[in-house]
Amino acid sequence: MKKQFLFCILFVFILLKGYAQEVDEEYIKANYDKTEEYITMRDGVKLFTSIYTPKDKSQKYPILLNRTPYTLAPYGEDKYKSSLGNFPQMAKEKYIFVYQDVRGKWMSEGVFENIRPTRSKDNKAKIDESTDTYDTIDWLVKKVKNNNGKVGMYGISYPGFYSTVALVDSHPALKAVSPQAPVTDWFIGDDFRHGGALFLMDAFRFMYTFDAPRPKPMTNADAPKGFNLISKDYYKFFLQNPSIGKLKDEYLGHTVKFWDDLAKHQTLDTFWSSRTITNYVNNVKPAVMIVGGTFDAEDTYGAFETYRQIEQRNKVNNNILVIGPWFHGGWVRSAGDSFGDIRFGEKTSLTYQEKFELPFFDYYLKGKGDFKAAEANIYFSGSNEWKTFAQWPPKETSTKTYYLKQNQKLSTAQPQNNNAYTEYISDPNKPVPFQEGIITERTREYMIADQRFVANRPDVLVFETDILEEDLTLAGPITADLKVSMTGTDADFIVKVIDVYPDATKSTSPLSEKVVMKGYQMLIRGEVLRGRFREGFDKEKAFKPNEITTVKFTLPDVAHTIKKGHKLMIQIQHTWFPLVDRNPNQMIDVFKAKEEDFIKNTHRLYFDKNNSSSISFSTL
Repeated sequence: MKKQFLFCILFVFILLKGYAQEVDEEYIKANYDKTEEYITMRDGVKLFTSIYTPKDKSQKYPILLNRTPYTLAPYGEDKYKSSLGNFPQMAKEKYIFVYQDVRGKWMSEGVFENIRPTRSKDNKAKIDESTDTYDTIDWLVKKVKNNNGKVGMYGISYPGFYSTVALVDSHPALKAVSPQAPVTDWFIGDDFRHGGALFLMDAFRFMYTFDAPRPKPMTNADAPKGFNLISKDYYKFFLQNPSIGKLKDEYLGHTVKFWDDLAKHQTLDTFWSSRTITNYVNNVKPAVMIVGGTFDAEDTYGAFETYRQIEQRNKVNNNILVIGPWFHGGWVRSAGDSFGDIRFGEKTSLTYQEKFELPFFDYYLKGKGDFKAAEANIYFSGSNEWKTFAQWPPKETSTKTYYLKQNQKLSTAQPQNNNAYTEYISDPNKPVPFQEGIITERTREYMIADQRFVANRPDVLVFETDILEEDLTLAGPITADLKVSMTGTDADFIVKVIDVYPDATKSTSPLSEKVVMKGYQMLIRGEVLRGRFREGFDKEKAFKPNEITTVKFTLPDVAHTIKKGHKLMIQIQHTWFPLVDRNPNQMIDVFKAKEEDFIKNTHRLYFDKNNSSSISFSTL
């Protein structure tokens, strides 16, 4: 009894000690001092900055900087954040945490510009986001007491863009940078445009408040309110408002210069190239850790492309990649043991935090530990395992091509028949929904969701393999090579790669026992190409009606194992609504298209020996 009593006392003590160490606002107040400063940039504009400094002055600390357009709230030196850094352990580890409202946002002075162009020989601007970062770091290392002269940066999404920008002509004190799901290319693959097509729902919802004009510096308490639909049905709403241009007149009149920019720049011109930060990541000196999620609805492309460009542009670099089975920011916003209906083998986010992010900054900013992460650290869903590689995509991969065939078949054997095709109609007035049910929001789970809800539609083509006799591990980008013809002069092409669960599966959904996993069609990757850009994003080219044409494009990287006993499925469609704006199927200005401009398109997809359509994968 005495031993049991002592054990209980010890257990309670451990619980209380653990509770006392939980990070919340009181913990931050007890362990950090907060100051607020206006830091002057080289052109005289002042940027509002919050600085949290450890109360313990027994040692010097490195600085961790986060620059954001999303507000550094709370404002006021007596008001503290409830956490610092990306996750609680970072606050316990003790850094000097610095948050800054970027130029023209919230309490900072100046004029905000979306993904502000980077200075170059063609852009003679005095400032850009890299100079603002440089000037901020310079002030911090000179003015903030008790810093050790080393600075790190991190950020998710838009703050990830500001992290990447810091690599351009970086300050000597900047030693470690982690762009996470970074905004990278808003025309080809991130956020508001994919393959040249407008991601309508995301752009409309985001820009309504984000790009609202700011007459003067303001706190988050004065922020514009979000847009609420009376119908709560986005599918219906966007069908009833077919003109993208008029959406601004009707709903965005108070705001959104950037919406006008979208309309003015509908090809990959200098407006977009000057805003593509990966064009400028040369001579990178800090250690870099790119982080992303394979099921990130916003910036999957950005993570892979940022890593790829740093590797290509810097023969000598210290640049690594960490990719997990995460939604946008899921590596710090969830445990990472499941997503949607799909379970993973561990709490992948905790693995990331403990094995990668904290050791990365501790090593390069404090000289603590021995950070020996691999070049590419990738979690493969399906097999549910981490794999490491000397490069990404892995040099160990080989290309495996699957051909689309008659009778909805998918096979590695090339077609031998002649004049084989399937003919079908796509009607933009009855578009294929991108997620099941009434669409009241764009869920993050659509990236991994069951596709059976559209598989029986006549305007969705379905091809699948026989039951796989061995595991199929996909590792890298995917190439769709389609031979098509149509009655119209333009069309969108949506390709979806799917893992079909067997009827004998024992898998269960973590969300609900009512979800049937037998025959589940798990989306691995889906992407769109606006057909007019099939020969390059810098020019538009109409299709000639009824002429066989090649449409070839690349889907973002995947890391997934389709297990033995499952099937590989490909779905092809031409609408994905209202995620993607509708293509009128004519070579006209989409922003000016009226209701009567959206016409049916009769398509043919070919799969014979002379015109074979295929999907190619990098496989391990």
